[in-house]
Amino acid sequence: GNAVNPGLKKTLDLRGAGTALVLLIPLFIAIAAAIKLTSRGPVLFRQRRYGLDGETFTLLKFRSMHVERCDASGVAQTVPDDPRVTVVGAFLRRSNFDELPQLINVLRGEMSLVGPRPHVPGMLAAGVPYETFDPRYMDRHRVRPGITGLAQVNGFRGETKDAYAAHMRLENDLDYIQRQSLRLDIRILAATMVREFL
Repeated sequence: GNAVNPGLKKTLDLRGAGTALVLLIPLFIAIAAAIKLTSRGPVLFRQRRYGLDGETFTLLKFRSMHVERCDASGVAQTVPDDPRVTVVGAFLRRSNFDELPQLINVLRGEMSLVGPRPHVPGMLAAGVPYETFDPRYMDRHRVRPGITGLAQVNGFRGETKDAYAAHMRLENDLDYIQRQSLRLDIRILAATMVREFL
C-alpha cells in the first residue's frame, strides 16, 4: 500500500527546499560568479525533463558545459574527461553542486526533494530508448521526480549505457514508488547528505 501523506510530503519539500536555498545563498553566489568569470554564457542551464504523469517541465542546473557545446536534448550522455565540460563545471559535477538549482524546481512544485531522477525524453538505456528497454518505464512518472532518490543512494546514478545499471535504476525507482513514506524520504535525504557532503 502507498502510505505517503501528500500534504506531509509537500510540507517536507517546501520547508526543506526553502531552508536549503536560504542557507546556500552564499554558495549560489560563489558558484554563479565562478561560472560567469570562467566561461561565456548564462549561469543556469535549462533542459526539458519528464515530470509528474509524463508531462515535461524545465529543469534547472548550474551550467557546467561550454555554451556552444551544450546538448539541450540531453540524449548525448557525458563521458569521462568530456571536452564540453568547463573547469568550474568539472568541479560542480564532481560535487553534484550543479544540481542545486533544482531546489527552485521543488519550490515551483515541479519536483520533490525525493523521487525518481527526472530523465530527458528519449533517454537511452543500453543504446535503446528506455521505453523500449523496459515497458514499465513510464510508471516511474506516477510521482514527482526528485533531486535525489532510492536509485542514487543505492549507487545507481549517472550513465545508463550498461543494461544492468539501467535495469537497476528503474527497479529502484519502481520500488520507491511502491514503498513511499515520509520515513523513507527522510532516510534517503540523510543518506544523500552523508554521501554528497561528508
